[in-house]
Amino acid sequence: MKKIRFLLFFLLSITALHAQNKLSNEAEISILTSTPSEEEVFTVYGHTAIRINDPIHNFDYIFNYGIFDFNKPNFIYRFAKGETDYMLGVDDFQHYIIGYQLRGSGIIEQVLNLTTEEKEKIWTALEINYRPENRIYRYNFFFDNCSTRPVVLVEKNVTGEVVYDYPYPPQTFRDLINACTENKPWQTFGCDLALGSSTDRMATQHEEMFLPLYLMEAFENAFIKSEDGSTRKLVKQTNIIVEDISDEEDIKSTFFTPLIVCWGLFLFILLLTIFEWKKKIYYPIIDFMLFFVAGIAGVVLFFLAFISEHPGTTGNWLLLWLNPIHLFGAILFMVKKAKKAAYYYHFINFAVLTLMLLFWRFIPQHFNAAFIPLVSVIWVRSAYSVYRYKSGFR
Repeated sequence: MKKIRFLLFFLLSITALHAQNKLSNEAEISILTSTPSEEEVFTVYGHTAIRINDPIHNFDYIFNYGIFDFNKPNFIYRFAKGETDYMLGVDDFQHYIIGYQLRGSGIIEQVLNLTTEEKEKIWTALEINYRPENRIYRYNFFFDNCSTRPVVLVEKNVTGEVVYDYPYPPQTFRDLINACTENKPWQTFGCDLALGSSTDRMATQHEEMFLPLYLMEAFENAFIKSEDGSTRKLVKQTNIIVEDISDEEDIKSTFFTPLIVCWGLFLFILLLTIFEWKKKIYYPIIDFMLFFVAGIAGVVLFFLAFISEHPGTTGNWLLLWLNPIHLFGAILFMVKKAKKAAYYYHFINFAVLTLMLLFWRFIPQHFNAAFIPLVSVIWVRSAYSVYRYKSGFR
């Protein structure tokens, strides 16, 4: 079905964009905001699209900057590297609405208070954007997405300046996206793991419009200031196209949240370590598995922090805990002749993690509460290995 819909965008656009060059005086341009949905990972943030409705020329189209293709070669790798290409697509209004009704999302329409000249300029800009050489763009979650593009389009094509009276306070980028995933703790956990300290800077109120609901609120309070000093509201009418029924749905809660699972793992490792200590034994396979997994996670974080083009993954302090060097350590633990080297490795790791836990609150990055037991797991194993070596049983 996704492939069919993807093809429909192209078929509709070919007939739509070339059938009519000029809008009639009755044409309206609107911003459509789709409310968040729990259906998919990417639907929890909502969506923004542009509606061009011309009853005289009998067309009603949606311009959508949020089209992507999962089946594109190397999609996952390119997404992780920050090289995801999105495109501008065109859909029929009714077809677009049905899709969001089935999802359970609401759709709010804000009819823009534009002059005939401004409407024509936006219509022309969209036609130019949709040309084959222009329709594909390099997606950026925070700064260039389905929500930011309509903002730029409106601001560039009105006569005068769009002045905002933001109804929301400045927040960090992380706070903004974590609020969207509050009902999906594992998604929040994953985002907190992958996103570095750069995500913890305060977003300007204008930057917050990368999220559709913030765009909607900002536009609702904005006005256009002309060169002669006169002003007019940016939005002349707000309509609810589809009622939001997401609040009526039971959000599935799970007992196995990241915090509970991670504390459970810590308790298991702690009890196992106490058992080893009492019996004066050591299971190297435990350290091998733990540090190997930590090393693999470190490779991913290193890739995101230093190779990926995502602006939010840089400066990740979690590399103190999860880093690729743990893969080397995991091998050391399984080599009997490398016991002294393994001791030094554990000693350094123990010291680093001790400082990390002690000065947790002073590190300039938000850490998910579930990270504390996970860091403690590695810390306990390194502490026990240092103790073993100093006590003479190895």
